[in-house]
Amino acid sequence: MRSEMNQADDKIPEEVSENAAEPAFSLRPRGHLLRVMVVALALLAGIGAALAHPPWSIWLGLLGYPILMGLSERTGTVRGAFGVGWAAGFSYFFVSCWWVAEAFLVNPDQAWMAPFAGSMLPAGLALFWGGASAAYRWLVPNRGAERVFLFAALFGLFEWLRGHVLTGMPWNPAGAVWPAGSAPSQIAAFVGVYGLGLITVLAVSTLGLAIGPGRWKVKTGYLVGGALLLAGLFLGGAERLSHADLRLTPTVVRIVQPDVDQRAKWEPDQFEAVVRRYTNLSASQSGARPDIIVWPEGALPISANEAFTSWVGSTMDQALEPGQTLIAGFSRAEAGPDGTPRYFNSLFVLQDDGQLRVADVYDKYRLVPFGEFLPLGGIMSATGIRSLVHVPADFSAGPRPEPVDIPGAPRAQPMICYESLYPGFTSTVGGRPGWIVNISNDAWFGRTSGPRQHLNLAAYRAIETGLPMVRATPTGISALIDPWGRIGPHLEPGESGVLDVRLPEPAPPTLYAKIGDFAFLIVMLGLLISGLRFSMKTRISSRHADGGGHDAAGASADRGE
Repeated sequence: MRSEMNQADDKIPEEVSENAAEPAFSLRPRGHLLRVMVVALALLAGIGAALAHPPWSIWLGLLGYPILMGLSERTGTVRGAFGVGWAAGFSYFFVSCWWVAEAFLVNPDQAWMAPFAGSMLPAGLALFWGGASAAYRWLVPNRGAERVFLFAALFGLFEWLRGHVLTGMPWNPAGAVWPAGSAPSQIAAFVGVYGLGLITVLAVSTLGLAIGPGRWKVKTGYLVGGALLLAGLFLGGAERLSHADLRLTPTVVRIVQPDVDQRAKWEPDQFEAVVRRYTNLSASQSGARPDIIVWPEGALPISANEAFTSWVGSTMDQALEPGQTLIAGFSRAEAGPDGTPRYFNSLFVLQDDGQLRVADVYDKYRLVPFGEFLPLGGIMSATGIRSLVHVPADFSAGPRPEPVDIPGAPRAQPMICYESLYPGFTSTVGGRPGWIVNISNDAWFGRTSGPRQHLNLAAYRAIETGLPMVRATPTGISALIDPWGRIGPHLEPGESGVLDVRLPEPAPPTLYAKIGDFAFLIVMLGLLISGLRFSMKTRISSRHADGGGHDAAGASADRGE
């Protein structure tokens, strides 16, 4: 009896409605070889989806999403679907985040951690893809084109959760597959990068419904539907760009990129040379006199407490002219309520009015786990793990983000390093800021894909807010980004120099800046409810059909047939 029931469970309904799509084949593993093939296909789907992102932009890889949808719905169990999603997610995040291992090679004492960092981060982030696939397999009906609504909604939901659960890690969300500043990327001004990702996955997954057996009339409908969604992204974004009116303010900003290697920065015999390189570039007369000079995150290998009370502070003062402002990243220390020191990763606004003084300070709010703090730090210290990972003390998180005041210039919203990954980070407390200043230390990641991806992700914050962004890094890519996310003057990795640019005016406030992720949540819930309604109707119809069959069999038996 159990064998007969298992065989019945493995059957795929043969009767489908005219507008329904029957799976082309079942991937429910019945042997080790087929299991290996399923995992391999899931891994390839994740790799393809990752390679669709900048800097590669192989958009054919977007077909990885419909492949993941097909694999998830054809597995025999919810647990199997979770495994398929996790495998695809692991390869996606391995390709997207492999550069993390590079940071552990800077210090030879930490090099042993590189393979663990390069594999454990993708393994953790892949749990969200596994969850999306499992939820889809649990809810999906056996047939029907409407299932694509369910897949896109659930995938979008779990992408949003990935950016919010615990501290969140929104690296390379699906929507960021479009290069910032391109026509499709402009849709983020309305629904944010999560909404753009949902629409993108819906479009390519609709195209994927055309794969497999079925009537050409129905398959053509899927192709047309998916193509129309993609065309809407391009045409809608092109319409927004056609109205882009770039206007410049009188404020001149100098972006300093000294090309200081992360290893050389911490060499004691290189310290003075590093300081001189920053101050010489800042004082250079190569262009227009700047009103604001921007240095990267953690520009010098000493804290602000040490710098401002030593020859370094006076050297910085000499590099500035009266009336100029220096924005620079430093770590700083202060005594906590109990007298123990607290450490912050900070952005300083320094004004030269005859003597260098601190005009404003922003303390980083979103800290990098295992980089700037250890989760469960007390346990980590007690078990000795803190000493193993060489994080002697945690940074403290600053207060909720607010714009900083810039003497003689528009207020600015600071973003330090990985804070630029987070949609909705810009605050309007005290009024809308005039621009975003993003300081980062991408030198940790060398000549990998990481810095280019980071630039693309940061530029989405300009699109979402309609604010220009000034971005400074020690080794690249430093850039001016306009309110439509278009990359303007920039310095490539390995280049040393300055960019003297006039600060653009903000674009009008975007819909996303006004309502945040609310538009995304409305679209996601609409698709989810539509998909669930179809799923429930299919399940109810299936049960009625089964019940009717049993009743007919019973009537025949009573009649002696």
